[in-house]
Order: sequence, then C-alpha cells, then structure tokens
Amino acid sequence: MINNKIAILITGGAGFIGSNLCEYFLNKDYFVVCLDNFSTGHKHNIDPFLKYSNFRLIEGDIRNIETCKTAVQNMDYVLHEAALGSVPRSINDPITTNEVNVAGFLNMLVAARDARVKRFIYAASSSTYGDSERLPKVEDSIGKPLSPYAITKYVNELYAEIFSKTYGLETIGLRYFNVFGRRQDPNGAYAAVIPKFVMQLMRHESPVINGNGNYSRDFTYIDNVIQMNELAMLTKNVSAINTVYNTAFGDRTTLNEMALLLKQYLSVFDQKISFVEVLHGPERLGDIPHSLASIEKAKLLLDYKPAYSFDMGLKEAVKWYWENLK
Repeated sequence: MINNKIAILITGGAGFIGSNLCEYFLNKDYFVVCLDNFSTGHKHNIDPFLKYSNFRLIEGDIRNIETCKTAVQNMDYVLHEAALGSVPRSINDPITTNEVNVAGFLNMLVAARDARVKRFIYAASSSTYGDSERLPKVEDSIGKPLSPYAITKYVNELYAEIFSKTYGLETIGLRYFNVFGRRQDPNGAYAAVIPKFVMQLMRHESPVINGNGNYSRDFTYIDNVIQMNELAMLTKNVSAINTVYNTAFGDRTTLNEMALLLKQYLSVFDQKISFVEVLHGPERLGDIPHSLASIEKAKLLLDYKPAYSFDMGLKEAVKWYWENLK
C-alpha cells in the first residue's frame, strides 16, 4: 500500500489498454503507478493523470530487471500490459518481440515474486489458439502458434503457471480478443484495424481489408476488458486464480461487416463517408481465420458480465475518435 491506498502497478500504462486501466483505477481512488518506456505508448494518454496525487509515472523498460524491481516496491497488485503487440511486427522482428514479451515478462514475474505482490494479472492473447479450428475457443483447447507473437504470449502463460506452482505467486492471464476503443492508436505500420480504418474513412481514403473480408473476429470493447481486469484482481474465489480466461464479448463479426458498420456510424458525422469504397488486398501472413471466444469460464468463476456488445462499443469508439482526432 502507498498513502493508505491499495497500490497497483500498471506496466504499459501509457498504452491503449494500460491508460484506460490507469484512468479507471485512479477514479476508484487506488494508488496507481504507471511503468512505460513509450515505445508504443504515448505521453498524451497519461498527461491528464499527472495532476493526481495518487498517480506516479516511472519511465523505464521491462527488459531492465532493476527497473522492474523498483516499480513493484510496495505494490499490492500488478496489471501487466506491457508488450510488443502485432503479428506482423513479430514476423518482421521476432528478436525484439521475444526480448520484450518473454524476457521482459519474466523480469516482471521475478520482481513481483520478490516483492510479494498479492496477485499478478497479465495480458495474454487469443493468438495462443493458433491453428485450432474449434469454435468457440475454449481455454483448455489450443492449437499450434502461427506467429512469433503468438509463441511469446503462450510462453507467458507457461511461465505464469510455473511461478504459481513453484513460488506461490497468484497469477491470472486474460486472453484478449481484438480489443478496441478510446485511445487506441490509429497511426503507424502496426495499427489495429478499427482505429486505422476509422482514420482512413474520416480522410475519405479507402481502407484495405486483408483477404476477402470473410475472416471473423470477436471484437471486444475496452470497458469489458477493464471489467475483467478488476474481477481478476479482486476475486476471492480460490478456484478462479492461477489460470487463464478468454476476455471477449462472445460473438463474432466479419471484417466486411465491421467495415460497413464503421461507414454507417461515421456517416452520421460526415455523409461523404458513406460513399468511400472499401478495397481488398492479399491475406496477411500469420492471421487466424476465425476468432470466437467462449466466455463461460469467466462468467462462472469471475461473475463476468460484459456490458458492451460489438455494436454498442463501436458506436462509442467512433464517437470518441470523431471528437478527439478529427
């Protein structure tokens, strides 16, 4: 604890998911420490929090064990979001992806163990399901990874399990399914599809779907992810810890359907967007064809009740992008 407040370290706290977690827990009067090296996160995401007395920023890299040890001092919980995301990035640069996502993850586990934090909740990934064709995806049935990124996220789960069994560190992994929402970066070579398409449509540029657009995803709004992190952090159900959960809504949308809805919702603000053509390009290496999560385990053990469907979340996200990035 710090200043008689429950203390949470959020690694990658200046990123998309991390900054939303920072904001949520600051407003619930926790003491929040953000650790970020700003390689993919942005200072502007956390600038509003710097005035909070219960917020602290540590600029540093999880690849440095001493930085990790400093960051976890007096922490009750760790929410580990820091990672190099993106399947294409990992294919282009597997070494750096491994250094951050595996070596950095192990540094954080060791630091959390040594500091005796109560629980370590970490961002896992739906990419772990790999070439498994089973739908919906169920936690205990995975395939072989299809990218270096997927390998790193699976290794995270293996390390977390070993640290739980060997050292008694409580861990919970959250397999995120295509998270989207406010503050998700639309720029850069590895931008996620929804913010990237939003920005292109707002500029009246044609977005390009990889493949025929029939691939489907369980797009998951950020507020559902925040709920899962809080439930994982605070659960007192012994059966609910030292395991992994799908973090999703439990429905799937094709890329073609997603693009049509984006055009529809953005056209409310700019009618010209309805006339922008959506194009198709080659399929992307390492992509999973279909992604749909079973969320029954999270419902049963964590009492997870996702509040936002894809449709509801997309309307919120589009509104945020129009108001903040136009």
